[in-house]
Amino acid sequence: MVRLLSLSCLLFAALIVASGAAQASEPRLLETHGDWSTYMFTENGNKVCYMAATPKNAVGNYTSRGKIYALVTHRPSEKTTDVFSYITGYPYKDGSEVTIRVNGGTYKLFTQDDTAWAADAAADKALSRAIRQGTDMVVNGVSKRGTKTTDTFSLKGSGKAYQVISSKCGV
Repeated sequence: MVRLLSLSCLLFAALIVASGAAQASEPRLLETHGDWSTYMFTENGNKVCYMAATPKNAVGNYTSRGKIYALVTHRPSEKTTDVFSYITGYPYKDGSEVTIRVNGGTYKLFTQDDTAWAADAAADKALSRAIRQGTDMVVNGVSKRGTKTTDTFSLKGSGKAYQVISSKCGV
């Protein structure tokens, strides 16, 4: 439970920084399904729901690395759903891309600081759908120091987690 609360707090902080929100409540753990947990909080009076997972395996020749998370977020008040973001635990190499392989497809994400995102809503939706239908996801990135990393996620429970965040946020 302590791990889930610290995960919740860290993800909340990352979401607030990424969104530039002024007023937000603490995220509340909704449910956990397989390797994915679901959360909800309010931001400027509006619901935000997200699902998050940590990798089962993280490989790279690094001496230290922060927490690693894959997230799918719904912000219905902003008319955004399925927004995929990836927090890697280190600053990315400037101008680098992240490559994600899931369910037979390859997806490219752009990077800024320690986070990677899909280029547009269509890419977010395609990646979110692949996550719900796949069994594992492999993420490759390069740190600011040139260290290559490979993170492998289990997608067990992602479909049910998606149903929970969609239901709670009315998507």
